[in-house]
Amino acid sequence: MTLQLLPQHLEIIRSHAESTYPDECCGIILGHGMSEGKTVVEVMPTENAWNTAATADFPGYSTGESQRRRYAIAPEVMLKAQREARDRSLNIIGIYHSHPDAPAIPSECDRLYAWPEYSYIIVSVPKGKAETLQSWSLDDTHQFQPEAINNII
Repeated sequence: MTLQLLPQHLEIIRSHAESTYPDECCGIILGHGMSEGKTVVEVMPTENAWNTAATADFPGYSTGESQRRRYAIAPEVMLKAQREARDRSLNIIGIYHSHPDAPAIPSECDRLYAWPEYSYIIVSVPKGKAETLQSWSLDDTHQFQPEAINNII
């Protein structure tokens, strides 16, 4: 599977990640999915809604987890994005988030709560500077596999 996007989509993600450092950023990716891949139309930065209350939705994770190591998109934000996407004949095709001072590799938490049809872009942000950016998607065994990113010029 391939994720196609414009250079400005990558720039939005990188800028958002740097602006929220040392906390994780997160956002929604809108576009079109096809058998040969997905095409990004819009990247929507969102607020990281991870908090003590959000922890209740993630069994096995302590309330000590913070926005520096976890992210959550509020359900009402997801619902609003779904409606906006539908009204524009688009779909939510993925989620992005950052890993402050950590590699752009999915965590076990990322894997447990990922949806099979989505692409997951992770950007590594060592010392506040967005660097490696990688997309991932789940395979049939619910394991993340790297997903190619192609720039649309």
